[in-house]
Amino acid sequence: MDKLKRVLRGQDAEEPSALAEVIDATTLSWGTRVKGFIACFAIGCLCSLLGSCLLWVPKKGLILFAVFYTLGNISSIGSTAFLMGPMRQLKKMFEPTRLIATVVMLLCLILTLCSAFWWHNAGLALLFCILQFFALAWYVISFPY
Repeated sequence: MDKLKRVLRGQDAEEPSALAEVIDATTLSWGTRVKGFIACFAIGCLCSLLGSCLLWVPKKGLILFAVFYTLGNISSIGSTAFLMGPMRQLKKMFEPTRLIATVVMLLCLILTLCSAFWWHNAGLALLFCILQFFALAWYVISFPY
């Protein structure tokens, strides 16, 4: 419909650039979105680092590690929602090119928490955290540049 309006107004009928689509998708200004992205990503990195430090706390260290590391990864992934909007982020996550990476990553996030809270198995928690890292890397690489 927008294309038709542009053509009727005599405006250029070319496809908008990716940046123009991102800008039109949200109501936040570009500066606010970049600040939100940086803040959310920094919080994610801080949570992951804090989780790694808390691993060595006696008794509850494993649970703290799993929770903070997982929250850090979720925050880091969620930070891109500031740039492109949450619905577009979800659509891109489940596109065929990155569907397997997304499913593996989400599964590893859940299994990390399960191994810490219910199974109390440190080896599995560490394994799932390592798999989280590789699944997140696979997910990021699956985006075409």
